[in-house]
Amino acid sequence: MTVPVHYSIRPCSPATHCFEITLTVAKPARKGQVFTLPAWIPGSYLIREFSRHIVSIQASCAGKDVQVRKLDKHTWQAEPVSGSLTLVYQVYAYDLSVRGAYLDEMRGFFNASSVFLAVAGHESSPCEVEIRPPKGRMFADWKVATALPALEVKKSGFGYYRAASYDELLDHPVELGEFQTVSFKACGVPHQFVVSGRFRGDLKRLARDTKKICEYQIKLFGTPAPFERYVFMLYVGKDIYGGLEHRASTALVANRDDLPQAGDEGIGDGYLKLLGLISHEYFHSWNVKRIKPAAFSPYDLSREGYTRLLWAFEGITSYYDDLTLLRCGLIDTPRYLGLLAQTISGVQRGAGRLKQTLEESSFDAWTKYYRQDENSPNSIVSYYTKGSLAALALDLTLRTRSAGKTSLDEVMRALWQKWLTDGQGLAEDEWEAIAQQVTGLSLQDFFDSALRSTEELPLSTLLATQGVDMCWDYADHAADAGGIGMPTAGRKPRASLGVKTAPDPLGLRLINVLDDGAAQQAGLAGGDVLVAVDGLKAGDLDKMLARYRVGEKLTLHLFRRDELLVRDVVLQAQAAATCRLQLQADGGFWLQTGQA
Repeated sequence: MTVPVHYSIRPCSPATHCFEITLTVAKPARKGQVFTLPAWIPGSYLIREFSRHIVSIQASCAGKDVQVRKLDKHTWQAEPVSGSLTLVYQVYAYDLSVRGAYLDEMRGFFNASSVFLAVAGHESSPCEVEIRPPKGRMFADWKVATALPALEVKKSGFGYYRAASYDELLDHPVELGEFQTVSFKACGVPHQFVVSGRFRGDLKRLARDTKKICEYQIKLFGTPAPFERYVFMLYVGKDIYGGLEHRASTALVANRDDLPQAGDEGIGDGYLKLLGLISHEYFHSWNVKRIKPAAFSPYDLSREGYTRLLWAFEGITSYYDDLTLLRCGLIDTPRYLGLLAQTISGVQRGAGRLKQTLEESSFDAWTKYYRQDENSPNSIVSYYTKGSLAALALDLTLRTRSAGKTSLDEVMRALWQKWLTDGQGLAEDEWEAIAQQVTGLSLQDFFDSALRSTEELPLSTLLATQGVDMCWDYADHAADAGGIGMPTAGRKPRASLGVKTAPDPLGLRLINVLDDGAAQQAGLAGGDVLVAVDGLKAGDLDKMLARYRVGEKLTLHLFRRDELLVRDVVLQAQAAATCRLQLQADGGFWLQTGQA
């Protein structure tokens, strides 16, 4: 039987980064078939205008050319025809992130939202996808990795796949190239790890550790898992990091040096960061891919989908990603508390937490979080990081008010059971209502404060109930993000400019100038390039300022664009915004409880 919609995609020109897609519609609309390409991809809340990458597009019917007219930035309409309609179009693919499409002579990758036009009126129809290899001997060893259900494929993976609808098609990214794989089972479910890019690493160790993460999270929500198989697609390179969740897979990018090395059983900071990313994206299999806001049920990918609930879907996921590493035995309690301290420090150091609530942060993701600039630390707060701290505060509040009888784990399991029952998205006020219903606790005061005000979260008080001491300290150096241990008594603050910098060929570029700091009061701005401090070339700012005392004045030379400016600055005392945590002898019980 002929499927209503058939796609064929091949890397037609890897050297020029172009995919060619052939789209056939068996019964096009009588008044002229309309086609659209999504403007954004679920999980990344920014209008990305994927249609800008379409290089050319032609249509035909029965061997004759058919006129195609563009209606708006991502919509086309073909003239009426009698018989099947075929579109052939090219897509430029050179986005190394997890959100778009990429192609060169070494690797290919695509999300369907970047390459497959939707056929208006057939969004709910089954569709078939043929994935074809590039031509040429140099591509003879290329393979395909995807969680998309296969119809008829070769050993290499090239061949025919199916999707029950366009929505399902969008949720299965595809990796192409000469990659390495390792497989394992978690709670009986086959999992595959696909790693591409140049690297040397212990993939068996990666699979062994990832299995612990997967099994913990599956058991947390309850078996069976919500997928029959799962694929991790990891590209490793230099200075890259990120992930994007899908219903039975995830696309990841990370530094090649973050992979575990053979013979090294430790977990360095880079590998820990990678494991946290894996944990985060896998947790999304439940929290946002299934349990989701009503605003995303279904997704309207032609325009923004506004919700005030991203704190619950990204923030709570960010709480559980590192907590999973502890509870499944990959790290110990001090290591976890060190990570927690760094998150607390990061939120505390931004004045945006005093100006934007978590609900506002969630709602404004489209215009603020995903479009950050030099002033963002002063004006916004992250629904990821502060959201994870709100989840921690909620978890500890539940445990404290119920005398240990309930926790956030129970709320998450109840949300999952609700989704299994009705498959519906959550109304904007429904998450809070379910949390109170499940726990039997009145939490209105907590939600009003944590989500709808800029009041500080009572973390110190809540952590103390669990045997964890928290205090504020002065950073030892620019890279000091906090950690374990109490500060030395009598420490004094160092002199500070109140800036974040990055190396520049001329000296130091000011990435952020923080609210009410010495630099801001002297008129410095983000983007300025600091070239000299009191007549000496700007270099290691920590070392340079260590020779000055709070209240002293110094002269700065800097470029703003191509103009040389001179500013006198009075140094301020650094803020005590570095979190230190200390575990008491009988503390941290909540970290080990609630294990699946």
